[in-house]
Amino acid sequence: MRPLDWAIVALYMLASLALGIYLARRAAGSLVDFFVGGRAVPWWLAGISMAATTFSIDTPLYIAGVVGNRGIAGNWEWWSFAFSHVIMIYIFARLWRRAEIVTDAELTELRYGGRPAALLRATKSFLFAVIINSVGIGYAMLAMVKVVDALEVFPSLGIDPGEQAKLWSVVGVSALVLAYAGVAGLWGVIATDFFQFVLALGGAIVVASVAVAEMGGLGDVVAGAQQATTHDILSFTPLAWGEGGTRGILGWSSLAGISGATFLAYVFVQWWAFRRSDGGGEFVQRLAASRSEAEAQKAAWLFNLMHYVVRTWPWILVALVAVVVYPNLEDRELGYPKLMLDFLPVGVLGLVVASLLAAFMSTVSTLINWGASYLTNDLYARFLHPHASQRELVTAGRIASVIITVLGAAAAFFSESIGTVFRLIIAIGTGPGLVLILRWFWWRINAWAELSAMLAGFLVGFLTSVWRGAELEVWGATLVIPALRIEDFGIRLMVTSLITVAIWVPVMLATRPEAEEKLDDFYRRARPGGPGWRRQRERTGLPAAQDLARDLQRVGAALLVLFGLMFALGGLLLLRWGVLAAMTALALAGWIWLRALGPTLSAPPLPEPATHPNPRREP
Repeated sequence: MRPLDWAIVALYMLASLALGIYLARRAAGSLVDFFVGGRAVPWWLAGISMAATTFSIDTPLYIAGVVGNRGIAGNWEWWSFAFSHVIMIYIFARLWRRAEIVTDAELTELRYGGRPAALLRATKSFLFAVIINSVGIGYAMLAMVKVVDALEVFPSLGIDPGEQAKLWSVVGVSALVLAYAGVAGLWGVIATDFFQFVLALGGAIVVASVAVAEMGGLGDVVAGAQQATTHDILSFTPLAWGEGGTRGILGWSSLAGISGATFLAYVFVQWWAFRRSDGGGEFVQRLAASRSEAEAQKAAWLFNLMHYVVRTWPWILVALVAVVVYPNLEDRELGYPKLMLDFLPVGVLGLVVASLLAAFMSTVSTLINWGASYLTNDLYARFLHPHASQRELVTAGRIASVIITVLGAAAAFFSESIGTVFRLIIAIGTGPGLVLILRWFWWRINAWAELSAMLAGFLVGFLTSVWRGAELEVWGATLVIPALRIEDFGIRLMVTSLITVAIWVPVMLATRPEAEEKLDDFYRRARPGGPGWRRQRERTGLPAAQDLARDLQRVGAALLVLFGLMFALGGLLLLRWGVLAAMTALALAGWIWLRALGPTLSAPPLPEPATHPNPRREP
C-alpha cells in the first residue's frame, strides 16, 4: 500500500460517511422511516441493496477457500440457497410486502395470538439480534483482519502490531459504519449499498482480469488448476459423466472435494430447512421497504441475477488462479488478498482495497440496522415502552445500533476461520425452515410449533457443530458426556433437520391451534393461496390474492433460467463448450416457460385487520 492507495481508501470512506449523514433527515420521522425507509424504496435500489448485503469482504476469501479446498462444486454450500431465493420471488415477496411489517419477528403476532406469540416474538428477536447477528458481524470483521494482515497494511505504515491491534483497527472501521448506519437508518444503508456494490463488484472483476492475464489466459488457468489438485476442481457437481456412465453416490467424493452426502444435503435439505426459507431477515426488510408488491418481486429478481449469475465467476476465477500460483498455501482463504498484493499496481491496489472495504461496510451496516430493528421494534417498542413516541423510537433505534456494533466486535475476538464460522451460522439456523414456509399456507401451524422448531434447530445445530465431549465431577463420580460433533457437514444438516421435525410436529399436535379470529385477521392481511386457508376464505368471503399452483410453476421456470445462465457463463469462462450450449438451451427453455405463464396475480387493496401487535408503529 502506497500513499496513492491510502488516499483512494480515505476518499472512499469519507464519501460514504458524508452520504450517510446527508440522508439522516430521511430517517428522523418515525420507526418506519428509520428501519424500512418509509416503504418508499424503488425496486432497483432494494434489489442492489440485497445483493450488496450478501457481498461482504469475507465472501471472496470464503470462496477462495471453498474452491481451493473442495473445488467449484463446494460452492453448492451457497448456490443451494438459490432454490429458496427464487421461491422468494414468486411465493413470498408479495406476501411480505402485503403484511406491512418492520421485521419478520413482528409477523409472529400477526400470525399467532396470545402469550405464546409474544414469547416467540421476544425469543426470536433476541436470538437473531444478539446471538446470530453478532456472530455474523464478528466473522465479517475476521475477514477484514485477514485482509489487513495479508495486504501488510501496518508494515506499509511502519507499524508492527499484534493480532489484537489489527482487530481493533477493524473495530474502528465498524465505528465509522455505525456513524452513518446509526444516524441515517435504512436509507443511509441502502444508498451507500448501491455505490458500495458497484465498487465491490468492479474490484472483483479487476482482480479476476489481472490474475487471469498474469497466468496467460483462461486456458492456462483451467489447465493449471486441474493439474494442481487431486480431485476434479472444475466439476460443477460431484457427479461426472464418462465412459463408465454415471457414477454412484459412493464415487462422488473422489470426483470433487465434497462428499455425496454433503451435496445431497445442500440440494435437497439445506435451503428449505434454513431459517430464511421464506425470505427472512435483511431480505424481508428490503421487501417491506419496497414501494409496492410488484416492486418487491422485481427487487427479488434483481438480487438473484446479481448474486448468482454476475458475481459468482470473478471470485471463482481468482480462486483457481490462487490454487495455481500458491499450491502450498496453508490457508486457502488468503489466496485472494495475496494475489491482490502480488499482481495489482499502485493505485489499482488502492481501488480494489477500497472495493473490499465497501463490501465489508455494506454488510456490517445492514447487520447493524437489521439487528437494531429487532431490539427496537420487537423488544423495546413491544414490551418495554409500547407507548413511546415516534421520536423516542428513532432515538432507541440509534442506541440499539451502538449496542449491536459492540456485540459484533466482541464476537470477532473469538472467531478464527471464515469458512468454519459460515458453516456454524448455517448449522444453528437449520431446522425451522419448514415451519416458516408452512405457516403461510396451513392454518394448523401455531406459535408453539415455530418456537420449538427454532430452539431445537439452534441447539442441535450448535451441539453437532462444536460439542467435542466433556467430563464432569458429580458427587465424586466422573460423568462422561460424549462428543456430539458431526464432522460431515451434510450429515450434520440432515440430522439437525430430522430431529427438529421430530420435535416440532408432536409439539404442534399437542397444543391448541390458533383462535379462528386471529387466523381470519391474518388471512385478510396476507391472503395466501393454496388449500390450507379454505375455511378462512369461506368465513371472510375474500378470495386468495395468490395463484399458488401457477406461482410454483413460475418458480420451476425461474430456476431453469437462473441456473442455466449461471452455468452457461461458467461454461464460457472455463472453456467448456458443451456446458455452455446445454445451459444456454436450459435458460432459454425456462424463459419461454416463464413467459407462457403470464404475469403474476395482482392483489386488490386489502382491508386492515382488526388488531395489530404494534398499533403505533406507523407515524
